[in-house]
Amino acid sequence: MNSWGSNPPPKRRDKLYIIAEILEIARDGALKTQIMYRANLSFTQLNDYLRFTLETNLLKKIRKNDRDNYKATEKGLDFLQRYRQIAELLKNGSNSMKNNVKIPPPHLLKRG
Repeated sequence: MNSWGSNPPPKRRDKLYIIAEILEIARDGALKTQIMYRANLSFTQLNDYLRFTLETNLLKKIRKNDRDNYKATEKGLDFLQRYRQIAELLKNGSNSMKNNVKIPPPHLLKRG
């Protein structure tokens, strides 16, 4: 059994799922390349998502040792918590919805 339980990972991730992944990766701070590889995004996709999350104050950019670090803001952590709650509600909902629910894998959904 894989980390997705009995269901395979989603074939296509939606935008909210990807934003949740990025926020989880950047929870304690991460470099651009770390986010790109761990979230499995192209360079262009990464830049688009970083631009959006920075503009909406879900992420902040911190310059450290001549490198840009990205860290989830309080607003970003709040988004992440609410995203998890909604995903859980949908996952525990009707059987017809269960196969369509996309939540980040458990290794990205650290609690606390």
